[in-house]
Amino acid sequence: MTYRLLSRALHLADKIVPRALLPSLAPEALIAAAGANPDTGARAGLAQLLDAIAADSPLSFFGHLSLRWDMIRLLRNAQQIEAAHRSRPELAAAPITAPVFILGLPRSGTSFLHALLARDEANLVPRCWQTIYPRPRPVGFNPLLDRAARTVDAQLKLFAHLAPGFAALHPINADSPQECSEITAQVFQSLRFDTNFRVPAYKRWIEQRGYTESFAYHRKFLQFLQNGTASRWVLKCPEHVFSLDAILQIYPDARFVLVHRDPISVLSSVARLTEVLRAPFLRHIDPAEIAEQVSSCWIDGANKLLEFDARPDIPAQRKFHVHYEDLTSAPLAMVERLYAHFNLPFSKQAVTAMDRLLAERPHGGYSRHAPYSLESFRLNPQALQAHFAPYISRYCQERGA
Repeated sequence: MTYRLLSRALHLADKIVPRALLPSLAPEALIAAAGANPDTGARAGLAQLLDAIAADSPLSFFGHLSLRWDMIRLLRNAQQIEAAHRSRPELAAAPITAPVFILGLPRSGTSFLHALLARDEANLVPRCWQTIYPRPRPVGFNPLLDRAARTVDAQLKLFAHLAPGFAALHPINADSPQECSEITAQVFQSLRFDTNFRVPAYKRWIEQRGYTESFAYHRKFLQFLQNGTASRWVLKCPEHVFSLDAILQIYPDARFVLVHRDPISVLSSVARLTEVLRAPFLRHIDPAEIAEQVSSCWIDGANKLLEFDARPDIPAQRKFHVHYEDLTSAPLAMVERLYAHFNLPFSKQAVTAMDRLLAERPHGGYSRHAPYSLESFRLNPQALQAHFAPYISRYCQERGA
């Protein structure tokens, strides 16, 4: 069956299959199906998430089945990581020293920078397929010859058919660098779920609980991937702006790259991406509500970036600022400055590999399209300008953004 026919079949099933016939989404039923024994924090997160989805997210047929598959997969992944640490103490003995965390508002160029840095063989990044089917990535890895990577590529192609516009807004393949929210999701403490579903109660719960438990697991996951060898990790996720205290608690020597772009110019794109991501999972979507949620979230995120940059306990040598215009106009020059700032060797191999990526994927692989209108999402540009004024004044104004 082709992806198009499968997509049509799923849409038809959404209309004719009674919800009572679908498999259970009760937490204990999912835990039993996974054969897992999650800790108290993960159990609480799973229960909070499923309660929030039941209350506020009308799931489609695909949404119901994919949510069940995803929850079982996440439970099994966490079980696998914990079991590996119990049987192989050397995993935890290999430190994660001075990881680099890329911070920034969504659509600010963080994925582009992450992809560039992933081309340096001295850097490790979590790959998309690894967050779905955890396994160390061997030297000389070829995703075309790997079963897990091929499976993930097929899953991404199906999703692209179910979510028209996704591939252009967020080009990704199985071996692409993946965001940390896909790791912390495995213990059900991640804002990834707030993107795919409407879960305001879950978001309030995770804001109150914090992220320390999820980043303790995050470290175990990275140690599993690095397989007993100390490595230099480069990590990226917009959500990091909300979890900086937890990151610093788990990784006290972490370094940070802060990527900046005028938020007014891209906020409609953030809303559109959220709309596209939710479409396959939910039966009803309100674009205006999504835009309100997105703008409120990232006004808070911009303020948190300002607060973090002003913290006296994080010295300037542990932070490096990147501006979107500089990154996209001269990517290798910007990366060279970043390496020099953190006193990292910038090898000829890394330069060649990054240059090859730039030739293969102009503009980072993103399609050129007309900007989405703020007004189409019922957002007031003047009001947004006022809310983002401190951030724009600090990081964007002098570049004419």
